[in-house]
Amino acid sequence: MPLAPLSGQFVGVGRADTFGPGGHFLKVEGRHVALFRLDDGFHAIDNLCLHHAGPLCEGEIDGRDEVTCPWHGWSYEIRTGRLVQDPKNGVSRHDVRVVDGEVQVRVNP
Repeated sequence: MPLAPLSGQFVGVGRADTFGPGGHFLKVEGRHVALFRLDDGFHAIDNLCLHHAGPLCEGEIDGRDEVTCPWHGWSYEIRTGRLVQDPKNGVSRHDVRVVDGEVQVRVNP
């Protein structure tokens, strides 16, 4: 069954105060999304590592705000989705905003 086309709309995913620091798994419009709460706010990228689809939301975050896939060590810039080892590649970055205390995500292609 094919996935429905993306709506291009922001989707509420939960109250901001329920997301602690680090990564969180979300499913938004059929996409597996990793939502990260960093010092400067929320950021979202695809949750599936390009190598073997490891869960990026479970990865360790370093002092440069890069997340490392827990399965095989590929690292991604959380703010851009770029693969650290090869910046020409990466995962999709998604738009995030907080409205009246609710985190909202808009999935990008």
